[in-house]
Amino acid sequence: MSTVADREASDAQQSAETAPAVASTPTRAARAKAVFSAYLALTKPRIIELLLITTVPAMFLAAHGLPSIVTMVVVVLGGALAAGSANALNCYIDRDIDQVMRRTSTRPLVRHTVSPRSALVFGLVIGVTSVLLIGLTTNWLAGGLTLAAIFYYDVVYTLLLKRRTAANTFWGGACGSAPVLIGWAAVTGGLGITPWLVFAVVFFWQPPHFWALAIKFKKDYAAAGVPMLPVVASLRRVLVESAIYSWLMVACSIALWPLATSWVYGAVAVVLGALFLFEVHRLLHREKRGQKIKPMYLFHWSITYLTLLFIALAVDAFL
Repeated sequence: MSTVADREASDAQQSAETAPAVASTPTRAARAKAVFSAYLALTKPRIIELLLITTVPAMFLAAHGLPSIVTMVVVVLGGALAAGSANALNCYIDRDIDQVMRRTSTRPLVRHTVSPRSALVFGLVIGVTSVLLIGLTTNWLAGGLTLAAIFYYDVVYTLLLKRRTAANTFWGGACGSAPVLIGWAAVTGGLGITPWLVFAVVFFWQPPHFWALAIKFKKDYAAAGVPMLPVVASLRRVLVESAIYSWLMVACSIALWPLATSWVYGAVAVVLGALFLFEVHRLLHREKRGQKIKPMYLFHWSITYLTLLFIALAVDAFL
């Protein structure tokens, strides 16, 4: 529609009264769309999708089936707002290094499509909204965990750990794993060994997942002065540690089987775990032989692994 309008506005035969009105409509729409897209980009929606993939199945498992629809809607909406808040505040804090890194050079604060103050206010407002929404409509354990996750990601990880230690990815994994605890607490009002095992699966998944990405963008992190493990350690050490955490992840996923699930989830966990370990050790083997490795394959496969594992968890909850 905007293309047609532009043509009409540029037509020499257009009347003086009609031309401005036709031209202004797509301009306002384009501006509104640009503003919406910029604020949406601040929330890093792809990361939100991944967090919700783990949260909803955890709620199914907690309820041994379908939880309250109201609770599900609240946790999904509140969780999306909480993750969006944490990500927007992260963009505000990291705006100085985001402009140095190629991977983050198109973020709204770098391109000046959103001002730093606006990003800060936006992040705080949706963060407070998420905590109140979850706390008031489910319970305050879930609300408190939501607040703790936002605080941990932006203060503990982004401000204190990210630029100071190569262990940033490991310790930062706690906030990325928190949504499963929030979902569980929203359904049951408490926590136990089962949700902590689910938490551990996601926690140990994050180092091999993110280090695969950090290997590819090693120069970016080095230029920004961020001591990600691939920047400060040898590739072999990164892959060895990735293998260790992968084994821990698979062990936790299988330990969940006899405690809370049936053979359906168990079979999927064993097969997916074997495939994940095969890929990690394949990379390590290629590195030892001096061959070129393709870390992004592990990065993309890790997302598939987590998605399929939690789909199996969700299905198993209804059996």
